[in-house]
Amino acid sequence: MVLLKFPTTVIGSWPRSKEVLRALRDKRAGRISEEEFQVVANQAVLQCLKWQEEAGIDIVSDGEQRRDNYISFVAEHLNNVRMLSVSELLDYVEDKSSFEEILGTLDVPAFSMSNPAAVGKISRKKPLALNDFLFLKQHTDKAVKVTLPGPYLLTRSMWVEGLSSVSYPAKEDLSVDIVRVLREELENLIAAGVEFVQFDEPVLTEVVFTKKNANRTFMCGALTAKADAEEELVFALDLINQVTAGMLGRGTTIGVHICRGNWSTQDEILLQGPYFPLIPYLEKANVDQLALEYATPRAGEIEAIRSIEGKTIGFGVINPRTAEIESVEDIVARVEEIRAIVPDDKIFLNPDCGFGTFAQRPMNSDEIACQKLKAMVEAAKKLRDMVSVKS
Repeated sequence: MVLLKFPTTVIGSWPRSKEVLRALRDKRAGRISEEEFQVVANQAVLQCLKWQEEAGIDIVSDGEQRRDNYISFVAEHLNNVRMLSVSELLDYVEDKSSFEEILGTLDVPAFSMSNPAAVGKISRKKPLALNDFLFLKQHTDKAVKVTLPGPYLLTRSMWVEGLSSVSYPAKEDLSVDIVRVLREELENLIAAGVEFVQFDEPVLTEVVFTKKNANRTFMCGALTAKADAEEELVFALDLINQVTAGMLGRGTTIGVHICRGNWSTQDEILLQGPYFPLIPYLEKANVDQLALEYATPRAGEIEAIRSIEGKTIGFGVINPRTAEIESVEDIVARVEEIRAIVPDDKIFLNPDCGFGTFAQRPMNSDEIACQKLKAMVEAAKKLRDMVSVKS
């Protein structure tokens, strides 16, 4: 994948249209067939692609238009996985009042989100994202990014005591099959020529920044985390390294995206804190890129990534949760800060997170998302011109 300096990309998701939302509901209810749903989704993907290409994005995605959200979609692609709403998860929580308190604090209605739970030995029923990539690649000459939930995120969310424990006594047992499934998918994608695969691991920040109710998190509907952050981070690092072992250097860039949650437009209820506690683990991650959130003060000091070597940085420069369009000048100024500690050829520009992580709760509109991407692309052009003049 040969790109200019400061290549631009997206984190993955895009707001779903009313037609897509209706088709998702109708497919779930059995009112339309899978084939009928794909017709609607295909048109939505092409529109999403058009917006990205018109904005000038270098590495595009399909907007995750076929997915209900960034994780629950796996249920349709795996054997022995059951979908649970967050309210249904209450049946498996001992301290129900605390869990309901979490939902209330996070501004999330319990009926609005869903979570995949392993109810037996899991395996791939069909590819998770390969077919989506093949469709998108037929319609663009741009490099394509495919997004997948990371192995720690999947393990945390899919192991639910009382449902999973017969087949998997502990979440560590489930992780073995999660790794196998993701390696199978990654092998298929690399063989198909995908340019970029991004694994999403937003829960890593929750591990280090959430103290109260440390054994439960809303971010992935999980009930199984241990309170010991170091133990969880070691486990998470081992899982991602198992998935990517032997996969680097084969023509596909592999990255990990780590944000602080993308479920609300209210910044004050989202996780905050610098990346410093994660750096010792991220340094050892067997990946090409770390895509990090840096467009809001919640992400802390850029200085945290100074010690990262041998990886590119996907630098978050626009906030997907606000209506305000970042100015080109402000984006350039922000990138100038990271240029002081990261070489130019290691810097990618992207939003902090997706614009439509959850189908029913998009963070923004199509129009604003497009304007934000255009500002980011213009900033990248200005940075290239600055570098060219200096050289």
